[in-house]
Amino acid sequence: MTQPTPLKVLGVAGSLRRASYNRALLAAAQKLCPDGVTLDVFDLAPLPLYDQDLDTDAAPHAVQAFRDALWAADAMLIATPEYNHGIPGVLKNALDWASRPPQHQPLKGLPVAIMGATPSMWGTARAQAQLRQVLVFPSAVVMPQPEVLVANATGKFDAEGRLVDDATRSFVHGLMVALAAWTHQVVQPKAPAAQTTVTTT
Repeated sequence: MTQPTPLKVLGVAGSLRRASYNRALLAAAQKLCPDGVTLDVFDLAPLPLYDQDLDTDAAPHAVQAFRDALWAADAMLIATPEYNHGIPGVLKNALDWASRPPQHQPLKGLPVAIMGATPSMWGTARAQAQLRQVLVFPSAVVMPQPEVLVANATGKFDAEGRLVDDATRSFVHGLMVALAAWTHQVVQPKAPAAQTTVTTT
């Protein structure tokens, strides 16, 4: 029986705070990946604010590194907090960089899963809805279900930032399993190179 191709997922957190719940949520996801799936986390902190004057063939190093990481990934996992009922500026900024140039950018067709953690009772629902809208134009393929909305996060992580809530750990594992299935479903395998047949008479 043929084994599924290993999947590489790129994770980003929409918070720059070192002790953020969403960074901790990504760290938990790294340990809760199913077999055959790896999750690498990219730090958005070095990205400059989007400036079209900088968006040239010689884009800033951090921008090119982010784009290269997305090109190398089979899927993307975003952990977003919710600021003022929306997504953080750092995350929107990263997606603006990633979505250019529009005719050749790594978000097109890329499977994406979303999760989020917050101390509030709303579980980042508004931010996640807004994030889905933002990802429409660059044609990312956002997984509709399951949703992981971690509310009241203060009591679900320990002092070292480890996710200790069993129910939430189960939800995160389920999200990673679903993302693997979603990626295999929506990504079309590359067609083999055409072979030339020479006919002799």
